[in-house]
Amino acid sequence: MKQIERIDLAPAAIPDAVAELVRSGGRMQMAYAWYREPGQLELRYVADRPKRAGLVVWSTRPRGTMRSVTASSPMMGWYEREISDLFGLAFEDHPEPLPLVLQPGAAPVLPPLSKDYPDNRPMPFTFDAGGAPEMSEADVQRLPFGPIRADVVESVRLDFFYVGEHILHLHPQLFLKHRGMEKRFEGADLAKASLLAERVSGVGSFAHALAFCQAVERAAGCEVPIRARMARSLLAELERIYNHLHYLGHLADSTTLKVGQAEGKLLEERAKQINGRLSGSRFLRGLLKPGGLRRDLASLDWLGARLEALRIDAAAYIARLEDSGSYIDRLVTNGRLARQVAFDQGATGPIERACGLDRDLRRDYPYAAYDGLPIDVPVLDDGDACARFRIRCSELMTSFTVVQQVLSLIAAGPVAAPCLPVPQCEALGWCESPRGGCFYAVHFDDEAVLTRVKIKSASFSNWRVFPFTVHDSNIMDYAINEASFGLTVAGCDR
Repeated sequence: MKQIERIDLAPAAIPDAVAELVRSGGRMQMAYAWYREPGQLELRYVADRPKRAGLVVWSTRPRGTMRSVTASSPMMGWYEREISDLFGLAFEDHPEPLPLVLQPGAAPVLPPLSKDYPDNRPMPFTFDAGGAPEMSEADVQRLPFGPIRADVVESVRLDFFYVGEHILHLHPQLFLKHRGMEKRFEGADLAKASLLAERVSGVGSFAHALAFCQAVERAAGCEVPIRARMARSLLAELERIYNHLHYLGHLADSTTLKVGQAEGKLLEERAKQINGRLSGSRFLRGLLKPGGLRRDLASLDWLGARLEALRIDAAAYIARLEDSGSYIDRLVTNGRLARQVAFDQGATGPIERACGLDRDLRRDYPYAAYDGLPIDVPVLDDGDACARFRIRCSELMTSFTVVQQVLSLIAAGPVAAPCLPVPQCEALGWCESPRGGCFYAVHFDDEAVLTRVKIKSASFSNWRVFPFTVHDSNIMDYAINEASFGLTVAGCDR
């Protein structure tokens, strides 16, 4: 199957193409802009065709403004706003024509991703508390919460509009610590760029680096050795294991089940210790490079037994959580997300699978060694916090199975191949991270140097979806609902 097809379209044809794709059962993935030539902006729209028939990328060169496609695909609203903020392109008929990445009061001298933006010049900024909607009803209260929150939770400002304990509306203000990661890739050599990808989101280090490396390899026409592909699948599942164990501990904490929190974090620690012994990094950093691995893994003889012991203890832990009535009661019906809303607004990963959407990039568009591995994709229809919890539990057990399968199949051999991009090459790479689909688009200039890297992270998608589960809910359930999404702010803000 040809996984990607690129088609050039006139700007006026884009809205009709998106509408037809959605009508036929397809789904948009993302949109982004880049400068194909100095001063010439080009837009790319990435879409998932119906029935897993492959990805399509539409290219267009806007003249003046573009028509918004949000009427057909609401999830594209954030991508259009991001393009407006960073490239200065306006979208006609946008339902929410407000800044997204730029904070209220920011006044860049040029669009921030313009090639002519002055180096080392701070962006002019004046304080402006705007952004949240106004509520005129006298009995509606507004609670601004954050950006500094308790414990080690990342920075985000949450404006709650509520009556009593009933939340009418949630307005999250993200991107407070936007790091300009996509800009940092420009001109970077591949070794540095791989390290940058690992640092987009600490708890998704391997997934981001894998999506980036696979994009570069596809652009360069590089064939990664089978041992490296097997090792990549192994490491990706190890990242999923510690992420899901962390999730379970954090979710238990949000329900005040402190023993459950402690046990989940202890299991997470054991998983990270396995990672450290295997790779030298608890977060599996420093291993990937375009073409394969930087070095071979240490001996794998001990790994199967250690993981089996962890699996047995994790299964017993999950059984105890399931048997805790006070815990399950706080999850059932909490933060329910309707299937259609999940589809329209771009939910991904365990969030969409808990709403009845059967999608997983490991199975649908296999990469690394996943075309030969058993990927059981659990799907539930309830769409609430309990469904999200149970999807994670099922995926955790599947990851243990996949890892043991890799260990039975992996054989000796080289772990890297030459990977030399050619001038003006480009490609997409992807990975099913623990939180959902992660995409990287890479573009190289006339000298085969990185000129544009676009990152689509799972948390960017799921932060857009999350408020739909908070509106018309109870404020006492909020923390549990947020924990059930497993969001990261760094992954969203980039």
